[in-house]
Amino acid sequence: MPIRDAVENDTDDICSMIEEHARYEGKDDLVLDRAEMARHLFGPEPKAWVLIAEVDGATAGMAFCSWNFSTWEARPGIWLDDLFVRPEYRRLGLGRQLLAELKARTEGRVEWDMQEGNEKAAAFYADLGAEPVPGWVRYRWRG
Repeated sequence: MPIRDAVENDTDDICSMIEEHARYEGKDDLVLDRAEMARHLFGPEPKAWVLIAEVDGATAGMAFCSWNFSTWEARPGIWLDDLFVRPEYRRLGLGRQLLAELKARTEGRVEWDMQEGNEKAAAFYADLGAEPVPGWVRYRWRG
């Protein structure tokens, strides 16, 4: 099952999967502006990038990412903002393949957040060898 870099023609699928993920997490009203997303992903100064997982030519999942940098490690890493596999394609190893591809793209760390109480995701990440970061609390400051 191929993993590939997204192209601009994938924008609608990317936004649809983000909206599907939001509904899965209980946020039913999220609707993204496709043109705005395309500008941020594929415009002259991209702010993020996406890996696409395909099954028989259908878009089955994605990893939505951006680069970060660790001052203490003195190397870039990857921030995984969203990992999503459509329900009908789960249990095929796509999540593992997407994460393996991310890990292969950096000598630094791959990091992400997980919503508290998501036991299935916690078990999946633990099985990969990923660990929660003890002693750190995420803050968010919005404009």
